[in-house]
Amino acid sequence: MTLTLTQLRYLVAVARHGSVTAAARMLNVSQPSISVAIDNVEATLGQKLFVRQRGSGIALTSFGRGAVAKAKQVLAEADELVGLGTREADVGGELVLGCFEDLAPYFAPALIRLFAQRCPAVTVIVRDETFETLGRRLGDSAIDLGLTYDLGLPAHFARILLHELRPHALLPQGHALASQATVSLADLAAHPLITTDQPHSWQHMLDLFLSRGLSPVAHSTMSSFELQRSMVANGFGVAVSYTRPHGDMSYDGLPLVCKPLSDPLPMQRIILAHDTRQRLSKAALAFTEVAKEWFASHDVFTG
Repeated sequence: MTLTLTQLRYLVAVARHGSVTAAARMLNVSQPSISVAIDNVEATLGQKLFVRQRGSGIALTSFGRGAVAKAKQVLAEADELVGLGTREADVGGELVLGCFEDLAPYFAPALIRLFAQRCPAVTVIVRDETFETLGRRLGDSAIDLGLTYDLGLPAHFARILLHELRPHALLPQGHALASQATVSLADLAAHPLITTDQPHSWQHMLDLFLSRGLSPVAHSTMSSFELQRSMVANGFGVAVSYTRPHGDMSYDGLPLVCKPLSDPLPMQRIILAHDTRQRLSKAALAFTEVAKEWFASHDVFTG
């Protein structure tokens, strides 16, 4: 028995979408067609590619991760072969970009627009991810590149530096610290600290205080970055952030005050990450160059 390109496309789609149902919907084919294709691939390779997870779809086996990575490589090369003789021959196929959810709205659309101008034959799929899901899905070949902060990623992931940011204090208008030119972590430690509930994010923020021998006042955690900003704007506390959208206003229209931190704190890195166990496609390599160019030519989070 031989494998077909269609079977490999179905395999990669299931890995990327986490279920046969979602893959069938995205490909506009029947679920039985995909199930039969996966069964045939498993029979040909002689090993299981997926295991069912109760309540959360299916997950790749360790063998399946390798098989999907190889299938992606074969499909990318097939797309390049089909494109021979056209002006977009060098770069085609599909690129799945995973973006940390706090960064996605500020960078993904502009990067994709520029990339589409350079590589119009590539289909780009964008996924919002948390720190935890981004690392796992990069490892499972569900996404090709991850746009994120350099937090919580395995050591074997490559990190391509795009930009470095300094943290700043986030205060409500009229706060006692709002009139100062700069604010220290010691100043902030006397006020309730509001963080987000991303494990790597809030732990990193607390570690900044601990590195200065400080323990912030009992804090609350919010489910999103924008909710955190709105809580600060409404006077419930203060925050430390790297991300700064254009225009210092919360979602509910209240002003926010951003102040530089006077402490000598480490910079945070915005990166493109990928799993070094998997070869990057030409589309992923081209997107990396576009992202580096875009960040080099734009002022990021200037307010």
